[in-house]
Amino acid sequence: MTTQTAPPVRTAPPPARTRLQLGRFGPLVALVVLIALPYCGLKIPGVFDSALNAPGTLQLLALCLVFGALALGYDLLFGRTGLLSFGHALYFAAGVYGTDMLVTKAGYGLWTSILLAVVGTATLAALLGAIALRTGGIAFAMVTLAFAQVAAITIGRNPGGATGGEEGLPMASERVPSFLVGVANTVNLYWLALGALVITVLVVHSIADSPAGRVLAAIRDDERRVGVLGLDPYRYRLFAFTVSGGLAGLAGAMYALLIGGATPHIATSDQTLTLLVMVVLGGPGSRWGPLLGGFLFTYLDYRLVALGDSDAVAGLPGFLRGPLSQPLFILGTVFILAVYFFPGGLAGLRSRLGPLAKWIPARR
Repeated sequence: MTTQTAPPVRTAPPPARTRLQLGRFGPLVALVVLIALPYCGLKIPGVFDSALNAPGTLQLLALCLVFGALALGYDLLFGRTGLLSFGHALYFAAGVYGTDMLVTKAGYGLWTSILLAVVGTATLAALLGAIALRTGGIAFAMVTLAFAQVAAITIGRNPGGATGGEEGLPMASERVPSFLVGVANTVNLYWLALGALVITVLVVHSIADSPAGRVLAAIRDDERRVGVLGLDPYRYRLFAFTVSGGLAGLAGAMYALLIGGATPHIATSDQTLTLLVMVVLGGPGSRWGPLLGGFLFTYLDYRLVALGDSDAVAGLPGFLRGPLSQPLFILGTVFILAVYFFPGGLAGLRSRLGPLAKWIPARR
C-alpha cells in the first residue's frame, strides 16, 4: 500500500521580492515603452489631442523628458546635497544660448556645439560655484540668484547682437542635420531628448550610489560631522555644483533643438522657481521623484493652456471661468494640495497609500 502525497502548493512570491523585481526591471520596462512610443498610433482622448506618434504629441513628450532630466540634475544639488540654488536657470540658459550661438553665429556643427556648450556650462558652474560656495544657507541662495540675474540682464541687452535680446535667437536650421529639421523628423528629436534623459539618469544615479554620493548625503544631513571625519565638504559640494550645472547645459542644448532657438525667459528667476516646484512635487532626494515631477509639471503646464482656451471652460460661470482659464492658478492649487497631502512628493505616494493595502482582499 502506497501513500500519495499532495502536490506542492504554489505560493505567491513574498511582497519584498516582488518589490525588488519591480524596482530592478521597472525602469527598464519604462525605457523600452518610451523607445517604442513613436510606433504606437493609440489615441487617448482628454490626455493628448492627437495620437501618441503624432508630431505634436511627440514634441510635448520630448519637452517633458527634457525638463524631467533638468529636474533630476537639479536634485543632485538640492535634494542630495542640500544646496538651495536660486540661479540654476543660468546654466540651463547657458546650454540653450551656447548651443544656439555656436551653431548660428560661430558656424560650428551641431554635435561639436552641443559638446562645447555642455563643457562650457560645466566650467562656468565650477567657476561661479567656487565663489558662491564660500557662503552658505540663505546667503548662498542669494549669491546664485545674483549671478542668474546678471545673466538674464545681459541676455536682454543683446550685447553685440549675440543673444537676439527680447526677440530671442532662432537657430540656423541649415546648419542642423536634416534628420532633425522639420515636423516629419520630430520623432528623431524625441529620441534625442530620451537619450539625454538616459545620460542624466546614469550620471546622477552613478554618483548617488558611489562613495561620493554617500558623502554628499552626509553633507546634506550634517556637514560638521563630515569635516570631523577629515573630508572637505567644500570640494564635494563644488563637485555636485559642477556636475549639476553640466547636466543643466545638456538639457538646455536639447531644449534649443526642440524649440528651434533660444528665448530670454529661460534665464529668469521664474525658471529656477519652476524647477524647484518640479523637484518638490516629485520628492527631493528620491531616486525617480524629481524626474516624474518635472515630467508631470511640464505636461500640465502645456495641457492646461489648452484647457483654459477650451469651450468647456468658456461655458462656465464667471467665478469659475476666471480661475480655470489661468494655468498658473491650477498648477498652484495642485502643488499646494500635493505638498499638504503628500509631503514627500510623488515618490512618497506609495508609502502614504501603504496602509490601504490591508483593506485590499488577497487573490486566491
